[in-house]
Amino acid sequence: MLRKLQKNSRTALITGGSSGIGLCYAHRLASLGYKLVIVSNQEDKIVPVAHELAYKYDVDVMPFYLDLAKKNSAEELFAYCKEKKVYVDVLINNAGVFFFNEIIDTSVQRIELMLNLHVLTTTKLCKYFAEDMKERKCRGFILNMSSLSAWTTVPGITMYEATKAYIKSFSKSLHHELKPYGIGVTVVCPGGVATGLYSLSSSYQKLGVCLGVLMKPQTLANRAVRAMFARRECVVPGLLNKIAIPVLGITPGWALRWVKKKVSKYEH
Repeated sequence: MLRKLQKNSRTALITGGSSGIGLCYAHRLASLGYKLVIVSNQEDKIVPVAHELAYKYDVDVMPFYLDLAKKNSAEELFAYCKEKKVYVDVLINNAGVFFFNEIIDTSVQRIELMLNLHVLTTTKLCKYFAEDMKERKCRGFILNMSSLSAWTTVPGITMYEATKAYIKSFSKSLHHELKPYGIGVTVVCPGGVATGLYSLSSSYQKLGVCLGVLMKPQTLANRAVRAMFARRECVVPGLLNKIAIPVLGITPGWALRWVKKKVSKYEH
């Protein structure tokens, strides 16, 4: 641990917390006085980021290097928290991956990685930490990251949209399962966000923000945390994204294939 433990403070665990949206979540919750557990597979970043957060907000920050795409990573993370006597009051499942690729051109290893990370690990972390919150009679919070793509089909991101649709459906059902125990579950479904997830250059990210097609990660994190603490079931940040949902539902197949053709240059 990097700072002296604070008495009577609550703890937030954030996956993918060393960069992008996850780091913005870490900043926001640390600014509210939460102790943090940040989990990431970015070994070179996680400790320096933890030191920076601890120094800036004078809170306890525990970095944990872990590849959450491993099948037993949820058990490893939960056991680590138990061993360190860390009691999680806020769980943010933010870690994710993204790639453009047709499924027939995607390796089985990449398919398994996305399924493990988005579906298996997210589900098991919700189960383990929600069960712990219930036993402790903790009125805790769980925030899961889905996507606007959960409402549509776009060739080229088949695996991504399918796993995000699972997260949306799973989280909305879990919201009602856990509500009687005082545990809030919120799913966030953002559109494009100006991070490195989409492999866009910084200049294209800035342009996207200026045009209103990308949201700043800080803005997204602030809105998502506010919705989480309000115990909302589902939040779609941004007016344009809300408008896009019914449009996406009636988009014809030829238009989807046209979009796939235009974005195919990003396949990797």
